[in-house]
Amino acid sequence: MLIPHDTRIALDTVVDLVNTAPDGGRGDGLGDVAALYAFVRSHDVSGVGELGEPDLRAVRDVRNRFADIFAATDARAAAELINELVAAAGTTPQLTDHDGYDWHVHYFAPGASVADHLAADCGMALAFIVVAGEQDRLRRCEAPDCGRAFVDLSRNRSRRYCDSRTCGNRLHVAAYRARRKEAAAG
Repeated sequence: MLIPHDTRIALDTVVDLVNTAPDGGRGDGLGDVAALYAFVRSHDVSGVGELGEPDLRAVRDVRNRFADIFAATDARAAAELINELVAAAGTTPQLTDHDGYDWHVHYFAPGASVADHLAADCGMALAFIVVAGEQDRLRRCEAPDCGRAFVDLSRNRSRRYCDSRTCGNRLHVAAYRARRKEAAAG
């Protein structure tokens, strides 16, 4: 699956945004405005000015809507959620070449809030996945104690864990130890 660089960046951003949500023992990765600034900086979200509590609330709302898209059971449900999100953001496609990147499309209007920026660009990246018939690549980690979002970009759509080095390896080691224990007891 060929994904343009700007779409890949937006997919990484939406996954990271969804994964900031509090879950189980994990606190809210967007616990305050400082955390929102850190998220924006770490993802090179362009054109963001002064941020405040209203921006934080709006981004958390967008994050929840993205989580609903990852939970959608089929492409039609995902498409409806994406359409609502992108329409609410006031999408305004524009070609741009900034910060060393070649020509690409920004879907947010100039001066858009950070929430609208994320909703538009990340929403359109998710739309790209649905249009390509690949909605089933929007997944949650299968590790029982994880559930983090990820986009499975493996050739054969076989990825099961958000990170094979942590969640996948941990489960494989646990299964190995259980087999050894059972063999020793038997």
